[in-house]
Amino acid sequence: MKIVDVVCSAGRTGFYFDDQRAIKTGAKANGAAYEGRPVTEGFTSVRQAGESISVMLILEDGQVAYGDCAAVQYSGAGGRDPLFLAKDFIPVIEKHIKPVLVGAEAKSFKTLAEKVDKMEVEGKRLHTAIRYGVTQAILDGVAKATKRLMCDVVADEYGCAVSEKMIPIFTQSGDNRYENADKMIMKRAQILPHALINNVDTKLGRDGKFLIEYVAWLRKRILELRIDETYNPILHIDVYGTIGAAFGNDNYEEMANYIGKLAETAKPFALRIEGPMDVEDREGQMLTLKKLTEKIDEKGISAELVADEWCNTLDDIKYFADNKAGHMVQIKTPDLGGVNNIIEAVLYCKGKGIGAYQGGTCNETDRSAQVCVNIAMAVQPVQILAKPGMGVDEGYMIVFNEMQRILALRKALRK
Repeated sequence: MKIVDVVCSAGRTGFYFDDQRAIKTGAKANGAAYEGRPVTEGFTSVRQAGESISVMLILEDGQVAYGDCAAVQYSGAGGRDPLFLAKDFIPVIEKHIKPVLVGAEAKSFKTLAEKVDKMEVEGKRLHTAIRYGVTQAILDGVAKATKRLMCDVVADEYGCAVSEKMIPIFTQSGDNRYENADKMIMKRAQILPHALINNVDTKLGRDGKFLIEYVAWLRKRILELRIDETYNPILHIDVYGTIGAAFGNDNYEEMANYIGKLAETAKPFALRIEGPMDVEDREGQMLTLKKLTEKIDEKGISAELVADEWCNTLDDIKYFADNKAGHMVQIKTPDLGGVNNIIEAVLYCKGKGIGAYQGGTCNETDRSAQVCVNIAMAVQPVQILAKPGMGVDEGYMIVFNEMQRILALRKALRK
């Protein structure tokens, strides 16, 4: 079945674009906004509304397949592509992508997705957000044209088996890390709370005191609110490089000792620490995270480290996985461009014995989250992020419900 038209519409995401560098260097929160001047190119304020583009493929029989182009909250930081604004990129899709897709057969996701993902314009690859949304639409288009679920298309083309159970869901709190933690516990989220520890002075503490106090509170709160002892969530906290900023990026002994204290405080719950340091360089980040991972293991500390910053593309993920830089790698879905790369990344990490966390960003849409769920059900990562947004309820609902639909439909279709 052929694609006969490509239609674009501008949209909003479930969160905002934030200038990470400005926040790290002291931009102050003022309600939902931030005070201060942006420092990353393209930003007009430290926080600004997130934007998306819906890409709709019209098939010969009138069916419409779609995906959403979106970029991460911290665009332009950590080696990522620049700010993604709909007015700038709808013309790019219409000029360069539409001629490639109109008239194409929607029969092989992998073939068509790779063609789009590898496209270059004036010697440069397309923005990751464009490749992300267009390949989502291609996956949906092939699924509709061949009368299969998206997860089954992935499984069939990549030799996977669709999961017969839910993939554990990781929820993120944003700055509302206390009230939102309550929501997570009441909904029995399997991994929580992210916590957004992105400032040393106000959230970690120069000696790490604030985060230890928060982990102690979180442990106590889970024990207070859980209905029974079968609920034992994993505590996963993103520290945005603040542990390295507080103790020294190459001070592996002190960083490991501090993470050990956090792990002891978290017990009986397991602990994951994402992005312990950020050295503002890909190779340096890999080497420091590798050394800290080795130190954590050498000391027998019961915590897992998660690679995030400077681990953006499929090549980056392979680089970190090959070198055992972290116990787990976040596959930050919009950063990989085509969703075909998400599939490859999860399968590669699993093959290397590294935990695959199929993540993303709060700054996505309901549609990109649904497509990512279908991919996760096919490739089976360790965990998947609840997205978009930072309100917990909405993102968790979207991801949870899509998984339940897949499980119910596949069961019914087998009858």
